Amino acid sequence: MPEITDITPQKKDKERCNIYVDGSFFCGMRLDTVLLHRLKAGMHVEEEELAAIQLESEKTQALDKAMRHLSATMKTEKQMRDFLKKKGYLPAVCDHVVEKLRGYGFLDDAEYSAQYVQQAGRRKGARLIALELKSRGVAEEQIEAALEGLSGEDEAAKELARKYMRGKEPTRENFSKAYRHLLSKGFSYDAAKDALAALGAEEEG
Repeated sequence: MPEITDITPQKKDKERCNIYVDGSFFCGMRLDTVLLHRLKAGMHVEEEELAAIQLESEKTQALDKAMRHLSATMKTEKQMRDFLKKKGYLPAVCDHVVEKLRGYGFLDDAEYSAQYVQQAGRRKGARLIALELKSRGVAEEQIEAALEGLSGEDEAAKELARKYMRGKEPTRENFSKAYRHLLSKGFSYDAAKDALAALGAEEEG
């Protein structure tokens, strides 16, 4: 049976402890919960039992932390799960919190994607936006649906090109650097070429 090998106080929250099972970090837990269940190093306990203890005693606190985390900006489900996992909460607690937040309408990957596309579309192209949403755990179909609402990509590319070329000589070298810059921001080859052509760049043939 697994053994609790160490229980140490957390540096950033004196009311919480880190619990280690068989020499590896297992979870974080409130100090009063540890004392209530008389958990201590050397005790043999099933991991499922520890998970059940954390879920019952900390699901409310985890939800409060999640709500505060959401107060600054919207989050995707993956971002919220990563946040809770970093705080030491086990999958059962993460599932509980995500389900609650989804039910309240506070977690909605489709809405997050739509808002992200609207904001990021002013300075980034569709390819980069898609990659960033994917890294945030958004499903492919939700990304595609959000990108359908992307408009003005050509104008965004032209504006970025104008900013990049401001104060620079209209040389082939600078236009080439501007072209690579636009591609790095996720704009298509055609959008980048058109943006630079509008500034007087000649297309190489």
